[in-house]
Amino acid sequence: MNTIVSLLSIMFFPVGISLILSGMLYEWADRKLVARFQNRIGPRWFQPLADTIKLLSKEEIKPHSVNNLLFYGLPIVALSGALTAALYTPILGFAPTYSFQGDLIVALYLLSLLTMCTGLAGWNGASRFSLIGATRSLTQLFAYEAPFLLALLGPAMAAGTWTIKDISVYAENHWMFIAQPVGFVVALIGLMGKLELPPFDAPEAETEIVAGALTEYSGRGLALFHIGKSVELVVAISLVTAFYLGGVGNPLIFLLKTLIILLFMAMLQSMLTRLRIDQTVGMWWRFGALLALLQILVIILLKGWLA
Repeated sequence: MNTIVSLLSIMFFPVGISLILSGMLYEWADRKLVARFQNRIGPRWFQPLADTIKLLSKEEIKPHSVNNLLFYGLPIVALSGALTAALYTPILGFAPTYSFQGDLIVALYLLSLLTMCTGLAGWNGASRFSLIGATRSLTQLFAYEAPFLLALLGPAMAAGTWTIKDISVYAENHWMFIAQPVGFVVALIGLMGKLELPPFDAPEAETEIVAGALTEYSGRGLALFHIGKSVELVVAISLVTAFYLGGVGNPLIFLLKTLIILLFMAMLQSMLTRLRIDQTVGMWWRFGALLALLQILVIILLKGWLA
């Protein structure tokens, strides 16, 4: 009986169906905010769910020249990585389901699976648009993954632990947004680059390369990639909020903090135009990683001086 209860709790909360629905709501909020900033009406609240159901019900067309195992397996791995990372993250202000020493590093690597699977999906395709999109996705991954990782390591070093739960508890009494403002900005920009949100959407630029690495995907495969991106949005925003905006605390206040971050990201998407891939990678790789490293150096020096 206990096993059945555990399986049902994992399926519905905090991961599984509830997390997928939360990802769709966050996606809708992001699209709605961007639309209002651009003086448009935007989608209705159920639009992401309707799009997902439509894709899941459509036929999945497989090109002849692709590897079957990669074509069908990559969307599953991408979604599985995002859902597994949610197990160690305080989703919606609730304590992580599982916690162990060093789970921060594991969660960050799991969050990278979506981009890596997207790149491999484009490389496995036969279209030139897929190949170009895959090259851009993997290039942008290297440029934004390291700064994002370094930005989250700052609060971890200040707390003296690599466990997400312990860092969140430490952050409740130490607002890292004030103590480490550089890391907070680097984390937000790195998050937008990881998720390929405007103005960092060169890997899937519709006006240039159709849908980028996912040009040849349709039906269930495309739906799983989209669900994985929505879930990763929730998980990553929850991590940044827990580390930089006063820990977890009250779930309702935590939810409000995540929506404030989403509002700020939507403003950036509306104000800035798409950057070229060379601008996206070259500029941020130089300055983002350097700023994050300088912040870590300051933390080390301050901890050594205070000790």
